[in-house]
Amino acid sequence: MTGHEPAQGGIMRVALIYPEVLDLARFKEKRKEFPPFGVLYLGSVAEQAGHDVTIFKVTEDNWRLDLAEFDAVGFSIPSSATYGIIKRARFDSVLAADALIMVGGVHPNFYPERTLTDLQPDVVAFGEGEDTFLELLALANSRRFDGIAGVCFLGKDGPVRTKPRVPMRDIDVLPLPARHLLDPDDLVMSDRLSSTDLRMAHVMFSRGCPFPCRFCAAAQTRIQYRSGASARRELESMIDAYAIDGFAIVDDNFIVNKGKVRDICTSIADLGLRWSALSRVDTVDQALLDDMAAAGCIEVKFGMEAGDEGLLRAMRKNTTQAKIRAAVHMARTSGIKVKLFLIHGYPGENLTTTRTTMRLLEELAPEVERVSLFRFVPLPGTYVYENPAEFGLRGTDQDPDWDGDWSRYHIHHNHLHWWGSNEDFDEMQHGYDELAGMVARLWPERWTASDASSS
Repeated sequence: MTGHEPAQGGIMRVALIYPEVLDLARFKEKRKEFPPFGVLYLGSVAEQAGHDVTIFKVTEDNWRLDLAEFDAVGFSIPSSATYGIIKRARFDSVLAADALIMVGGVHPNFYPERTLTDLQPDVVAFGEGEDTFLELLALANSRRFDGIAGVCFLGKDGPVRTKPRVPMRDIDVLPLPARHLLDPDDLVMSDRLSSTDLRMAHVMFSRGCPFPCRFCAAAQTRIQYRSGASARRELESMIDAYAIDGFAIVDDNFIVNKGKVRDICTSIADLGLRWSALSRVDTVDQALLDDMAAAGCIEVKFGMEAGDEGLLRAMRKNTTQAKIRAAVHMARTSGIKVKLFLIHGYPGENLTTTRTTMRLLEELAPEVERVSLFRFVPLPGTYVYENPAEFGLRGTDQDPDWDGDWSRYHIHHNHLHWWGSNEDFDEMQHGYDELAGMVARLWPERWTASDASSS
């Protein structure tokens, strides 16, 4: 720690720290993931309020930062798997003795008290962050956080958690993400939009997901949409700044409110951009997909997860084979390519459930462009993770001999034995090998698998 002269006139020098997250592509090639939207929005509101903001990326090779000149430092933990690297950055970096230290992100949303105790910041934020962030900066000198919704801080008798912050009704009021604070190489890519090489970037047009899937750690169940005018403004700014030809919508679940989706499609159709989006199979219909295609959509990535209906019910996915078939066929009828996401190894998976999935995949193969195959990991904050006894989970933080390693909960660290007997695990592994082999055969150039086995 070191001292420094604070910024004058209420204007603060603010550092925002985020961890690099790499996606695992085919043949174990590591690729950059989409940019840190949480940090970018915090940066944009802070700049709008007049503060001087710098964003730093930490990696496994470079996490020690000299932050001595900053009045406020915010550490972002976008997943439990990145907890360790942010913890190292928190304690190994040089910070001003009087700097306001804040922590937020997906992991603190679920575990604010533990994050506060372990990382020892002045305050942990949970829930929607922009207004909270500005209020924290305004109270940096007094450190009196009890009147701020959505924070956790150390009181006289231990951690104090204030009431949750009510999400804003209109997210159009937010400024556009502060992409100018990042290197363009962390924003613009040419290998991530379907099977094209179009120059593209990532966007978020909505927040939240109202569905109760038990394998998913949704931080917000209320969905908020931006307007078509707001989406168009952002895309026009990226065309001007980065000369993009396309974009990928990375919202948790973009296609829920058909009216909101149509508003965005109508507003951006004449921009001539190509784009993709994520969706459930049971929230689309033919008319909506036709409208999306007319607006430039070239690919929809459906969360199929599995083909066995009993397993889908156990996941609380509540979809069916018929809905999966219908969604794939409707998308192809609209001229939109289809990518399917699969999760193998959810508690209860066996050779029978796996082969049911394989039969459905084989049937759908002529209409499916790409497949991504993931192995189940009990992500912290999910229903499965928080109820280990119900699923016979092992290796969670509720185990008496847990080693404190949050990094194991990464979607690519999936060779671990999470549930069931050794015989269950062997059967599941055999099923995964069959499924992965079939996917590689049917989509030899256009599939990815996140199997990071130790062999």
